[in-house]
Amino acid sequence: MGYRIEHDSMGEVAVPEEALWGAQTQRSLEHFRIGKEKIPHAVIRALAEIKRAAAAANAALGVLAPEKSALIAQVCGEIDSGALTDQFPLSVWQTGSGTQSNMNVNEVIAIRGNALAGKTILHPNDDVNRSQSSNDTFPSAMRIAAVRTMTEALLPALEKLIAAFAGLEAAYPDCIKVGRTHLQDAVPLRFAQEVSGWRAMLERDRDYLRRTMEPLYALALGGTAVGTGLNAPEGFDEMAAAGIAERTGLPFRTAENKFQALTSLDDLVFAHGALKALAADLMKIANDVRWLSSGPRCGLGELTIPANEPGSSIMPGKVNPTQCEAVAMTAVQVMGNDVAVGLAASQGNFELNVFLPVCIYNFLQSVRLLADVMDSFRVHCVSGIRVNEEQMSRYLERSLMSVTALNPLLGYDKAAEVAKLAYREGLTPLQAVVKLGYLDEAAAREALDPENMLKKK
Repeated sequence: MGYRIEHDSMGEVAVPEEALWGAQTQRSLEHFRIGKEKIPHAVIRALAEIKRAAAAANAALGVLAPEKSALIAQVCGEIDSGALTDQFPLSVWQTGSGTQSNMNVNEVIAIRGNALAGKTILHPNDDVNRSQSSNDTFPSAMRIAAVRTMTEALLPALEKLIAAFAGLEAAYPDCIKVGRTHLQDAVPLRFAQEVSGWRAMLERDRDYLRRTMEPLYALALGGTAVGTGLNAPEGFDEMAAAGIAERTGLPFRTAENKFQALTSLDDLVFAHGALKALAADLMKIANDVRWLSSGPRCGLGELTIPANEPGSSIMPGKVNPTQCEAVAMTAVQVMGNDVAVGLAASQGNFELNVFLPVCIYNFLQSVRLLADVMDSFRVHCVSGIRVNEEQMSRYLERSLMSVTALNPLLGYDKAAEVAKLAYREGLTPLQAVVKLGYLDEAAAREALDPENMLKKK
């Protein structure tokens, strides 16, 4: 491998000949050989969006030549398309401000732009980073990456899963089953009602997520180093934010208070709380499906789910609820990420938070995992759920808690007596209440008819 010599304010650095990055990126590569986690491409795309908007604003304000602005925009387009992805190799575990990744993007744009121009025209700091600081670009990139990933990946996956449960709900409108509370038998409900609860959870999560996106539209860009806007021309912040909003189609705006925007991550904590809520509901739903499909002969067996792959290396014919398990494991990871995001946000010392890369890495991992696992769960499990109506009817007939419907006729104590006799002698509640002589068979059948216990569909 050949090398070329690049320079920064600290001196010379040998950089691989084919690399489009410069000295500061190379220093980071050499000084932070930590783990395998890289700055997510969503953040790199967002930084490129910022550089493009900043260049356009600078040109409009007369502090950057139009030729340079156009060249920066051209390279940013390449970055956005994914053509230069391998030029952004830096670790998450770097400076807490994300400075090295900001400079990585600056250097790639400058070097690639100069190659396209056939001459040295762009400087990474003086031109690509003009009117900016890593302290306002990286926090802004975090918000852009968070909103775009939620909008482009998470919410569409959530909408499709909601629709899948709505379809399951509609497929079994009249199927009645035993309800369960405390893992014990409870009064009856329709299977569609149970599924409607799952669907409604996800709909509420969708609403929470949309609500949490509003604060993320406020960008720190224009605050530069500490929020005062030093070296940024008047109007740069509003013009750059408007450019980002126009290109992304999302309502980004300049933050009213740049001092808050540089040092606080409260909006990301708030948004990740909604991600955790979604994870919690997904785990609950997946576990319900897993329990209800347990068996096939020695479990509850009320549902059957798709058999996607062999479940055991030793037990032939065994099939496991693997999609449900993947959902649950993903939820665990998201809950762990929530702790990391919260702790990172607590470290906004003085004018800058210096836990930015770890915060956005965990945030975006949660978004991506949830989006992917919802698609997988929908395609490989939910769409193939089938109801075992015979099993549900069998449980329903023998459920002791149907005696709850006898309360208005017999009173609580006599209804409890019916339940205890049925349990003790292996009778159905109908058989027990007739045996005790509290009701004749016709009256008992009318009182214990599951249809009469359902208030609404």
